[in-house]
Amino acid sequence: MNWPHSIKAFTQYLKIERGLSVNTIKGYQADLKKLSTWLEQNNAAPSPSKIQLDLLQEFVYQQAKFLHARSQARLISSLKGFFNFLVFEDLRPDNPLNLMESPKIGRYLPDTLSVAEIDALIGVIDLGHPQGERNRAMLETLYGCGLRVSELVTLRLSDLHFDQGFIKVTGKGDKQRIVPVAPSTEKFINVYIREVRNHMEIDALYRDTVFLNRRGKGLTRAMLFTIIKDLAERAGIDKKVSPHTFRHSFATHLLERGADLRAIQQMLGHESITTTEIYTHIETAHLAKVMKQFHPRKLKS
Repeated sequence: MNWPHSIKAFTQYLKIERGLSVNTIKGYQADLKKLSTWLEQNNAAPSPSKIQLDLLQEFVYQQAKFLHARSQARLISSLKGFFNFLVFEDLRPDNPLNLMESPKIGRYLPDTLSVAEIDALIGVIDLGHPQGERNRAMLETLYGCGLRVSELVTLRLSDLHFDQGFIKVTGKGDKQRIVPVAPSTEKFINVYIREVRNHMEIDALYRDTVFLNRRGKGLTRAMLFTIIKDLAERAGIDKKVSPHTFRHSFATHLLERGADLRAIQQMLGHESITTTEIYTHIETAHLAKVMKQFHPRKLKS
């Protein structure tokens, strides 16, 4: 089995049997294609069933020069997953990377926005601009429902169940979940649909897509990043702000106000509660700040 064929088989396995998202699968593919390209460039031609640890170590060490610890860890994880697949399919007897350790990485604590910063960022949207109402509705939905960027750009009209107070969200691996929607978020989406979207010429493929570009087609992830980055600059927010920042802020603000971690996990669509627990670290910092500010026996600086 050659590299292109084995990578294709692994990709099908990830999609059909593991049910992973398109973006996750693309990450695996990119890592494995780096390896096969590197082997060609170095005139090394072992097949996936024959390659050994020493060559894989050399590849990883070469790549490590250009990667942060988190990216190194993802690369090693991709390779381990690939060779585990080959072992599972009886295409090789062992996983040569079983003894390779990933670099130690700390838990990433994402930037969050305060409620005032979110209001300021949304407040600089020019509602007189043709895309103004759309942009406000998108940001209110990101923050109000804690959506991933991919979940927002693929949100459909048929997913909106405002009469029952929720939206249906399709997340990673095409897993669906129900997320409550606040009346304010519902209001802004309805204003956009009624006053903007209903007057657009919409491409046939996107008639059920909520948020559209000015040509009546779906928005890209990159476009949403650009919109938010521009608004953050105009609002004078000196933080690294992305669509995911709204999702982090959604979870953090709920936790600060006493929401149950399990409920937050369900709304975010985290498969494991461990992923959601990262927000408890942010909450600990918040509690320390409150204690320092308000308690008679204030914490030492």
